Amino acid sequence: MHIVLMDDDETLVRTLSRRLTQAGHRTDGFVQPVDVDALAALQAQVYLLDLRFGSQSGLSFVAPLRHQCPQSRILIMTGFASIATAVQAVKLGADDYLTKPIDFSVLLSALTEVTANEIKTETQLPTDLPATELMSTEQVAWEHIQRILQEQDGNISQTARLLGMHRRTLQRKLNKHRP
Repeated sequence: MHIVLMDDDETLVRTLSRRLTQAGHRTDGFVQPVDVDALAALQAQVYLLDLRFGSQSGLSFVAPLRHQCPQSRILIMTGFASIATAVQAVKLGADDYLTKPIDFSVLLSALTEVTANEIKTETQLPTDLPATELMSTEQVAWEHIQRILQEQDGNISQTARLLGMHRRTLQRKLNKHRP
């Protein structure tokens, strides 16, 4: 299987490339932004994209890649997971949303799941999940901040104004890991 990795963390790209190659896959890794058309020209079966790729969002690649490579699987990985970005990624056409640090066995199973043209049915959903899980106040606040930040296209200053907090306070909150 041909897999394209795009992440600004060079160590992660090298490590995943090495492990995926050892598992029998062919990889191309990028640590600098690449044109969407150049990525699509590689005609990979899987595109593994970082959500925050330097100053760019990996989400900006999803819809064009989905349009140009409809049979390819598109996976988003992030160390800053939120419900808002997960929903947005799926709406744009991503097949899966993985959190860092990535468990290699989880990555391998995500690579072999159904293709984008197959529809997951309810019977394929896990049955051992709790019916509801309440979020803590910290998680609710994090989700709210992520939603507003997404609506402001990542503009920290504008997001801080809308949230009624100082820009540095918002930056400190964002630099902490998700609650």
